[in-house]
Amino acid sequence: MKDYLLDELRSTRRAVVWKLDGLSEYDIRRPLTPTGTNLLGLVKHLATLEARYFGEIFARPFPQPLPRWQDADGSDLWVAPDETREQVVGFYRRAWEHADATITELPLDTPGHVPWWPRPDVKLFGVIVHVLNDTNRHAGHADILREHLDGRTGVADWDDHPIDQAARDAHRAMIDKAAKAADPGHLRP
Repeated sequence: MKDYLLDELRSTRRAVVWKLDGLSEYDIRRPLTPTGTNLLGLVKHLATLEARYFGEIFARPFPQPLPRWQDADGSDLWVAPDETREQVVGFYRRAWEHADATITELPLDTPGHVPWWPRPDVKLFGVIVHVLNDTNRHAGHADILREHLDGRTGVADWDDHPIDQAARDAHRAMIDKAAKAADPGHLRP
């Protein structure tokens, strides 16, 4: 079971990083939602998440400084101009290595403590599931952001298909027509 969960986490991590491929520095950093969500910020956030959850929670601190969880100010969700793509992705890869070592070396029933959770006493299994869920959630955000930027979809190069814009436009028009039919009053003030 642990190997399966770790394989799923590794696959999703790679997909998130792949979403940056071929994009400009501006496009990976720019806010694409009203709350400021951006691709490189998601990578930074996931790096911090893994470093923290598979570090201090199990008395295995990550070797580089992290913001205190009490100081959560959203700064891990965006990237300052002096932080490079390589630095952020490198941080994520180091967090992977640290997390993978924790997951590999400890039994699933290893106790941990998450002070910011309502029920802070946890087991490694629960933390793996939590981090995998959060990583998948943010991978979905990254999918939508990337599609918004250039239409590219998929999880890796092997899954990337040429964009048939006419087929996409027809599909979108069909869905919009169905939405309007379901709510004929949508045009009323």
